[in-house]
Amino acid sequence: MVHLDRYIEIVLRFRWWVIGLATLLMLLAAAGGDRLIVADDFRQLLGKDNPQLAALNELESTYAASSTVLIAVSVPDGSVFTRRVLGAIEELTEAAWRTPYSSRVDSLTNFDHTRAEADDLVVRPLVEGAAELSDDELARIEQVARGDPELRGRLVSEDGRVGALVISFVNPDSQSAMVAEVPVYLGGVLEQARSDYPEVGFHMTGDLILNRTVNVAMEDAVQATLPLGFVLVLIGTALLLRSLFGVVTIVVMMTFGILTTIGFAGWAGMVFSPLAAGVPVVVMVLAVAHSIHIVTGVLLSMSRGVDRRAAVAESLRLNAWPVFLTSATTMIGFLSLNSSDSPPVQIMGTLSAVGMLSIYLYSMTLLPALLSILPLRARMAPPGQAAYFERFGAFVVERRQLLLWSGLVVSLVLVAGIPRNEFSDDWTKQFDDRYQFRRDTDFISQNLTGLNALEYSLASEVEGGITDPQYLARVEAFAEWANGQPEVVHVRAFTDIMKRLNQNMHGDDPARYHLPEASDLAAQYLLLYELSVPLGRDLNDRIDVARSATRMTVTVADVSAREMRALDARAQRWIAAHAPGLTGEASGITMIFAHLAQRNLESILRGTMIGMAIISLILVWVFRSVRLGLISLVPNFLPPAMGFGLWGYLVGQVSFPAAMTTVIAFGIIVDDTIHFMTKYMKARHDGLPGDQAVRYAFRSSGHALLTTTAVLAAGFIVFAFSGYEGIWILGLMVTIMVVLGIIVDFLLLPALLLALDRQRE
Repeated sequence: MVHLDRYIEIVLRFRWWVIGLATLLMLLAAAGGDRLIVADDFRQLLGKDNPQLAALNELESTYAASSTVLIAVSVPDGSVFTRRVLGAIEELTEAAWRTPYSSRVDSLTNFDHTRAEADDLVVRPLVEGAAELSDDELARIEQVARGDPELRGRLVSEDGRVGALVISFVNPDSQSAMVAEVPVYLGGVLEQARSDYPEVGFHMTGDLILNRTVNVAMEDAVQATLPLGFVLVLIGTALLLRSLFGVVTIVVMMTFGILTTIGFAGWAGMVFSPLAAGVPVVVMVLAVAHSIHIVTGVLLSMSRGVDRRAAVAESLRLNAWPVFLTSATTMIGFLSLNSSDSPPVQIMGTLSAVGMLSIYLYSMTLLPALLSILPLRARMAPPGQAAYFERFGAFVVERRQLLLWSGLVVSLVLVAGIPRNEFSDDWTKQFDDRYQFRRDTDFISQNLTGLNALEYSLASEVEGGITDPQYLARVEAFAEWANGQPEVVHVRAFTDIMKRLNQNMHGDDPARYHLPEASDLAAQYLLLYELSVPLGRDLNDRIDVARSATRMTVTVADVSAREMRALDARAQRWIAAHAPGLTGEASGITMIFAHLAQRNLESILRGTMIGMAIISLILVWVFRSVRLGLISLVPNFLPPAMGFGLWGYLVGQVSFPAAMTTVIAFGIIVDDTIHFMTKYMKARHDGLPGDQAVRYAFRSSGHALLTTTAVLAAGFIVFAFSGYEGIWILGLMVTIMVVLGIIVDFLLLPALLLALDRQRE
């Protein structure tokens, strides 16, 4: 205590120096904000050791195609097989070839249709000069397109109302440039197409469009969520403090904390994602929650006639220890997020911890210095407010048995809802329908083809072995098995090309639509085909350079991540039984997201358990009592569990950011528990019995705890307005847990203390 008094004296004596140094520190840190790196690739969601990312990188190094964009052309009634609609697709195909970084365009119109002419193989685009086509030619094109397995269900819908083209890109050194340029160029192309063909619908999706939408979502979060959260927090703070300059100090603390944290991220070279975009709001509400106890302590002392400087010293003396404890436990909670496999989760945890540290340092330096020089006027809440919490404390004491047992029953019922949650990450549904990407993606999934795909590299294990009849038979059998699965809507396999070539080379006889019988014959067909296709239309995206492996794409309907993993597991069992060594686990963007939630849940749970164990030991040490330490754990562990259970009953589905809500909520909830418990223990140490100690805790901290909870809830609830699933689920779940936390602290914790803390009675 002597050292604390000495420290307080130094801060208040040199308050102008303290303010100047704190400001200089903030400005130096904030200068790093210009160095921020913005996420522009879904790969930045993944750690370097992620096995699904490694599999995707290997797939992309083996086969030419990488990022893709799919553009669908639709007619509300009728068919796309008209001169005008096919003409629109032709024009889009030509424009698509001019897209920056594009390497290939596959469309309904430029599909390499093969046919036999005498002993020759003719390879021509399916549609040429759409405006001049005769009715007979249109009928032939429709018959070919709706009958070819490579086109049907991929570039033309089963009912013929939707056609499509796919643009493939080779990733340049600068992913940012491609994400910035491609959506803008294609957006302009589609805008012109909608003007030229108002009766036709145009829809665009793909991983490049996803990456661009991620950036837009982050901009929305910063530009809309942060100002709204600031206003709500400011209103809540003003209602609590009823002091203009008291609110000013809180605003300064929020500003300093946010700028320091964002600047640190820039200096550290961290990548900002939509999750990290929520860090400023987290820091803002934490700044209020940790500063408000010191400010209210000053105003309370001044309302009793204590001069401003003495009031600051007294408040700092009373709150230094609990503020330190709450800061330390909150930082431990956030840092445990570094156990996640996902860099954005790690970055959010680290930045939130850095923000908490900066808030604590400013709370112990800048805040008391400001309070000592500002012309504060104490206008505390009416006396009836304190009387209200006195009456509420008496109510809890009188009905402690009812509250204890009913609270335990309600808690058990809510916790029982946890198994009802399903962790799923469908990349096509990360954004709500305010984003064009979501609307277009939903339309394409419902009317043309699914966007969830399992990618398999099928190895022959021999150079040039892809034309071996035994290999082709194994591939065909696997493709037929995949086509027979209920979730599968389309299978694109190399064997479809070989069967079509075999038919062509036998006078287009439908009876010869099967695999070639001999390896040399298949090799000749393949060579002839590759010599006939135009530049940029080869098979490099389907076969490897050594001709030892082919790529099979299994497109799946709109199913959950669990069902995607189950489908691949069935495929692995089929491979093991019927074609050992043909392929390994599926790869692709879909499989990355299918495993992402599960991997993050497991890793975050490990980190959460470690973080909670450390915090639990700290609480036991702080309260100098194993009994009180264990009691204090109940209001910390229970609200997150109840929140997940309630979510299971109400929603039942969460994405991987929801796995981090337990850590965030725990780090925040423990603050209220510490403040309530320290007031309770102070009363106990002063000789008051348990019931009187509970009343004192309500009287001295009830109003501040309730208001800070309201401020925290208001700060996090703004996340619910985000169009990005990860952010709105995070905000809503943390809000629910924080509210449940104050309910448990006010109703169940006192009942537990009165039932179990009897050693001094």
